[in-house]
Amino acid sequence: MSQFQGNTEGLKPITMYEITTKLYSHVLNSVTEAFGEKGRETVAIGINAFNKGLYNSNRHEFSFDHKTLLQSDEVKHTYSNYSDYMEKQGTEPLNMYSIMAKMFGYISKAVVDRFGIEGEESVKQGVWNFGHERGQGIAKRAKFAGESNEKGNYLSNYDMGRSELFEYETLFYPTEIEQTFTKCAFADQWKKEGMEEYGILYCHMIDPAIAKGFNPNFEVIHDQYILKKGEGVCHFRFQMNGKEQS
Repeated sequence: MSQFQGNTEGLKPITMYEITTKLYSHVLNSVTEAFGEKGRETVAIGINAFNKGLYNSNRHEFSFDHKTLLQSDEVKHTYSNYSDYMEKQGTEPLNMYSIMAKMFGYISKAVVDRFGIEGEESVKQGVWNFGHERGQGIAKRAKFAGESNEKGNYLSNYDMGRSELFEYETLFYPTEIEQTFTKCAFADQWKKEGMEEYGILYCHMIDPAIAKGFNPNFEVIHDQYILKKGEGVCHFRFQMNGKEQS
């Protein structure tokens, strides 16, 4: 969820179409590895439910189906068609942050409903793999800019672009970086859907995984969650243990 503070010269932020494809692929692979063909079938059930909820219809020509979700260009094309369709219906389309969150929520619900705790773990592992890969990409962005993978270069090379759908404060200290989010597009969608228990599977894993991919010594303490009652914010503390550069 953490946002980058600037843009790496020569490298654009990864689009939400690409990020959505990567997340779907990793979760699908993890669930399939854990449960075989039954896992793959269950992910498909989640995708069907996601599209039904998106269009309030069982079938639609602009569905985010399995083949579409595996290719970022197809996700972009389908999102454009979906947006045009919703606007013609007089309904404001969801943004891509919400689309990704909605997709993840419905897939996670299908997997957890069928496989229980083991299903939760498979989804979380998929998110971890997704996040770790992104973290490695952020380290490459830093290297491209002539910077090391130390904590001071993490947010400045972050891969996901800014959006007014996220509101946060960042404080820099000698030993850590502190971030507090008061608004999150992902959390807003999960709360709207009543899917907090599934969305938080993503929240538990994503930032620690990205940090570890960026540098094996990088730690994230995520001790408050927007999705938890009585908390209402996501609070992060980024700390480097041991040597800064791996």
